[in-house]
Amino acid sequence: MPETILIVDDEPAILTTLSGILSDEGYEVQSASSGLEVIPMVQNTPPALVLLDIWMPEPDGIETLQRLKTFLPNLIVIMMSGHGSIETAVKAIKLGAYDYIEKPLSLEKVVLMVKHAFNEFHLREENRTLKKLVAKKYEMVGASRAILHLKEQIRMAAPSHSRVLISGENGTGKELVARTIHAESPRRNAPFLEVNCAAIPENLIESELFGYEKGAFTGAAQRKKGQFELASGGTLFLDEIGDMSLVTQAKVLRALQEQAFMRVGGHERVHVDVRVLAASNKDLPSEIKAGRFRDDLYYRLNVIPLNAPPLRERVDDIPLLISYFIKQVAEEQGIRAKRFTSEAFEYLKHYAWPGNVRELKNVAERLLIMAPTPIITSHDIPDFIRDATPPTYTPTSSVDKTKPLKEARSAFERAHILAELTENAWNIPQTAEALQIERTHLYRKMKVLNIKAPTEDPS
Repeated sequence: MPETILIVDDEPAILTTLSGILSDEGYEVQSASSGLEVIPMVQNTPPALVLLDIWMPEPDGIETLQRLKTFLPNLIVIMMSGHGSIETAVKAIKLGAYDYIEKPLSLEKVVLMVKHAFNEFHLREENRTLKKLVAKKYEMVGASRAILHLKEQIRMAAPSHSRVLISGENGTGKELVARTIHAESPRRNAPFLEVNCAAIPENLIESELFGYEKGAFTGAAQRKKGQFELASGGTLFLDEIGDMSLVTQAKVLRALQEQAFMRVGGHERVHVDVRVLAASNKDLPSEIKAGRFRDDLYYRLNVIPLNAPPLRERVDDIPLLISYFIKQVAEEQGIRAKRFTSEAFEYLKHYAWPGNVRELKNVAERLLIMAPTPIITSHDIPDFIRDATPPTYTPTSSVDKTKPLKEARSAFERAHILAELTENAWNIPQTAEALQIERTHLYRKMKVLNIKAPTEDPS
């Protein structure tokens, strides 16, 4: 479908000429002779781009631009004027115009500018889409007390520039915590870079972190920036920092203290502005006592300590996580999602999950692909999970008997409704149908149980 361009000018000759040229280029063209015509036209059918003359009877182009941007902030607007001035151009750009072109118009220049504007617009849209996909991929799923507490801590820590040390077992989502902090911080539009300290050989980690100069060592054919420098203005995540050698720890400590360092083989100090987040699956205080981790680096990093809870401490989140992973994998692989019976969920909730959320995702993917029917039952659950379930297990064995009946019932209803909402991508009519209740009843339940839909990324 061709992209629509709206031309706004009080000179009929310009409307005719531009309409003909841009139609020949394959665009669908509309025209208006005054600012008064523009607003209702744009409100009914928004164009992809507007060519807007500045000098028109009231409202003039500048005022029309302001009105357009109030309800269509992403609309591409190119200003035109035969009485151009630098001040007018600057004002138009500040108000959100894409560019400014002077009369008499060069038709070639107009066509070229329109093409460039559309190319940039498409790139921005692709960037927004990719950001949403990335945000969805790294969504923190869960409604248990442990995960809600972690989300609240992230909410408080993220707006600051302070360092954060994230502890937790393997597979608990320490990287996810770091990415969420970055995404909710003032640095969200700057780089987020990750260095896995356990995966880089000792003889390479210094150059990886700080970069090197040309000729610093054999094979250094040109200068290379390190991760500290590349992340300047943004966030650097040092994962598994407990596996870093004492020598490298000393250099990282100095870089943190001074926000400056020298590249390998270099003599000039490089100054950076980078927020460092670190994570470890090791007990760093014990590592300090054993002489394997520097206490001064620990205190530098541990300004805000956060802990990613193991899955066994948030078993109520398992139905939500399973539904999330099933939907994610189904979309990635282009296959139909499957549903779990409550008995199947109970087996999963009674397993210890030594591999935590990462292991749960692997099991969800395996069941989605290998289970023979659209409904995954307890018989489809892998033997190693079934065998780990206590022999005395009954479907009600997970109930907290210390809670009053009303509170226990509310907790069950909340978890069950959340699981269905997640499975149905928060589509209220579909969820109500799956729960076999009226849509209005579902809305009331959500309000009573304090269930709120996840907010979308405004960008």
